[in-house]
Amino acid sequence: MKKADTQDKPAELLDKPSPDQHSQPFKWGVLLTLCLAVAIIVIDGTVLNVSISAIVKDLNTDVKAITWAQTLYSLILAALGIFGGRLGDLFGRRKAFVVGAIIFGIGSLMTAVAPNVGVLILGWSVVEGIGAALMTPASSALIVSNFAPKDRGKAFGIYGATAGIASAIGPILGGFLTTNASWRWAFGINLVVVLGLCFGATKLKEYSENSKKPDFDTVGFVLSGAGLSILTFGIIESGTYGWGIAKKAFELFGNSYNLPGNISVSLYCTIIGLGLILSYILWELHYEKIGKEPLVSMSLFKNRSFASGAVTFSILFAGFSGLIAFGAGLFFQGVLKLGAFDSGIGTFPLSLGVFIMAPLSSKIAAKITPRTTLQIGLLLATIAGYWLYNTFSLTADRLTFAPVLLLFGLGFGMVVSQLSSITLSSIPVTQAGSASGVNGSLRDVGRTIGTALIGAAFISAVSTSIISSINTNSIIPNQTKQAIQTTIDKGDTSFGFNTTDEGKQDTEFNQSIAKLPQPAQEKATQSYKTTKEEISNITKMGIIEGNKVSILYTGIFTVFCLISSFTIPKGKLRTSH
Repeated sequence: MKKADTQDKPAELLDKPSPDQHSQPFKWGVLLTLCLAVAIIVIDGTVLNVSISAIVKDLNTDVKAITWAQTLYSLILAALGIFGGRLGDLFGRRKAFVVGAIIFGIGSLMTAVAPNVGVLILGWSVVEGIGAALMTPASSALIVSNFAPKDRGKAFGIYGATAGIASAIGPILGGFLTTNASWRWAFGINLVVVLGLCFGATKLKEYSENSKKPDFDTVGFVLSGAGLSILTFGIIESGTYGWGIAKKAFELFGNSYNLPGNISVSLYCTIIGLGLILSYILWELHYEKIGKEPLVSMSLFKNRSFASGAVTFSILFAGFSGLIAFGAGLFFQGVLKLGAFDSGIGTFPLSLGVFIMAPLSSKIAAKITPRTTLQIGLLLATIAGYWLYNTFSLTADRLTFAPVLLLFGLGFGMVVSQLSSITLSSIPVTQAGSASGVNGSLRDVGRTIGTALIGAAFISAVSTSIISSINTNSIIPNQTKQAIQTTIDKGDTSFGFNTTDEGKQDTEFNQSIAKLPQPAQEKATQSYKTTKEEISNITKMGIIEGNKVSILYTGIFTVFCLISSFTIPKGKLRTSH
């Protein structure tokens, strides 16, 4: 080794291998393993968006329960992502990656055989979420430590593009498996992927420039986890309890509680959650000031590329959750009454747009700048959001949605492939674990809050629209109106997705008129069919209103994302050595 190569390195590093000493095939083989990990994590966050009807029917549950499962998955990732990154720093990132993959596989198996929604939430949201919280920061940190600075931007571009493509492919894969086998296979196949990850991990090399083991910040972990959890609960339950004055008493374990001032539990939880998050930030500053190593070093945010990129990433995924979870997918299932696979095909133009543009955007960024590239993508997504808002109607079909979803996919593909590179390329290897954990957690905080907020807005819009239309309808009998009002007030959010209930109602009606004379039966049947059709149309219009509200929120988040992008440095990426 030449003297010039060693004079700037600490003595303990001189005999350690450097990422750029490995052959190109080795490095890109490593990237394949890491990209496969992020792909299954992201896919499991979107794979069931077109299978909601099948799950609601199979597990005899409702839309709100599935929303809770989706949100809790993101919440676990957000709350434990930084913790997972720190465990990687303490015990080794490759070890954290393998352990995370095994836990993820166990959660997938639990979900695949879940007999009810409780086991589904435990396996999917909690156990898989814990595994993903270990894998995500480890995978992105291993990119930093396995790639020389000159290759790091390209590697992160591919890594980010994989996440974007996976989020778009998830609904198609879920739809195909649900239609041709079962939604359970969407999780069952993860076991094969996990075996591949464990094998690929044997080829991973890890390099560290920090021989000192970091502290574990227990107080910071508790404050951040509790703050995010309580805040998310408040947002999700806002549709049930209201934002200010309580719509109803708070219910917990079968008991009802009237909170002081008749204030909604959602408002209390939001205030407490934000207070805990603020306390967490103040604690981290104090912990670092007294010479300890905090869970998140606030010095990371002095790096402008990291800080602006991470915040923009968080806002992006908050808005994107509205489109994927409560936009087109639920329209195809709830209004067009399409099956899971047909609904997945409906979202294919979105996947195609991401697939086309994600790899191309790195070439575009090389000619202009990464910031300009992602801003063009955000402009395309904003235009697509406005177009999509005006597309929802009873006469729309999958072909109507194809061009607008394609445009959104092109825009999203340009953005997501650049943000990972912008955010993490300039981070030193010594901070890779923490930075990756923070970046992943902020992204998942955005997805958690976006799913919770947009999900609550969707359910509230649908419920309000249905109740309003039912009460002003002159055809539906008053007794039926009252029954629907009572059902919605109790928190039932099946909204026609649970066809088991519909079949049960038909059976009960047929049994109730069986002893009537034939003319009376015909008259009652005709009246029942007319009422059922009216309710169906009203429900479809309610879902459309919910879809529009979801896309409106997506558009708002996209605009904020565009504003945030102006804080990103203008020039080419500067990678840390």
